[in-house]
Amino acid sequence: MITDLLLAIAHHLLIFALFAILVIRALLIRPGMDSLRIHRAVRIDRLYGMSAALILIVGFARVFFGANSALFYLGNPMFWAKILAIAAVGALSVVPTRHLIEWSRAAHADAAFAPPAEAMRKVRRFIGAELAVFPLILIFAAAMARGFGL
Repeated sequence: MITDLLLAIAHHLLIFALFAILVIRALLIRPGMDSLRIHRAVRIDRLYGMSAALILIVGFARVFFGANSALFYLGNPMFWAKILAIAAVGALSVVPTRHLIEWSRAAHADAAFAPPAEAMRKVRRFIGAELAVFPLILIFAAAMARGFGL
């Protein structure tokens, strides 16, 4: 019982932290970025990746060690919809991460580097898509917790 509670608390805190980190990344990545802001965005992006990995670890720990049986989750289409939404957010994050790495390398080589406008627009579109898909994770989680899909 205490294990389930601790896993649930960790899982929820990590989800909210991930959303906050995603918003911070969105606010940092904007036209006019200088090398300092690029390096900050890269650090935030790393934190984003680490948080996402922890969410998956804790989430699957809940599946196999929580109060509900693994069949409660694995047999529920809402669980798989939630996993699909998580995968979509993760896939959408690849483009911003790749650009941030490129921009960071360029900023190390040239302190006056500024990301190209078209690349900036592309990255911001992907981040917007991440922010648009993210609520689906919470929607499917709430539906699953209330027995929808069983």
